[in-house]
Amino acid sequence: MKCRVCGLVVFLLSLSIAAVAAESDRKHVVLDQSAARSAFPFSDAVLVGNTLYVAGTVGFEHATGKPPATAEEEAKLAMEGVKQVLESQGMAMDDLVSVLVYCTDFTLYDKFNGVYRTYFHEQFPSRAFLGVASLIRGAHFEVTGIAVKRAK
Repeated sequence: MKCRVCGLVVFLLSLSIAAVAAESDRKHVVLDQSAARSAFPFSDAVLVGNTLYVAGTVGFEHATGKPPATAEEEAKLAMEGVKQVLESQGMAMDDLVSVLVYCTDFTLYDKFNGVYRTYFHEQFPSRAFLGVASLIRGAHFEVTGIAVKRAK
């Protein structure tokens, strides 16, 4: 298990180094340009060349700013958030090559997977499903990913 985690860390560090090297190609993607959104110290995604690094996305209801009643609804909202970011850059869910899912309760693994698998038509991206003690505002899931735009 430690080797897998170390490998993942090395992989993510190498991607970070590549992103820094391509600083001039960097495009920050912020979908919500409102004053309230500008208080957050991150972009929804960063596009470097043809690679899109999607920030962590949680499944909150817009009206309440909190997770919905069921894990399935929350997973769907989180996945829809990732999909919206990808589509804003002319990409699709099948362009994802790597996904990280943070989860506060491993008993929700199958519920998340039931929703997750509906978002892909081709092969699934690589994925890690990581347990965490807590997430912002009571979320059960946070999803982040890396997508590569296909040549047309």
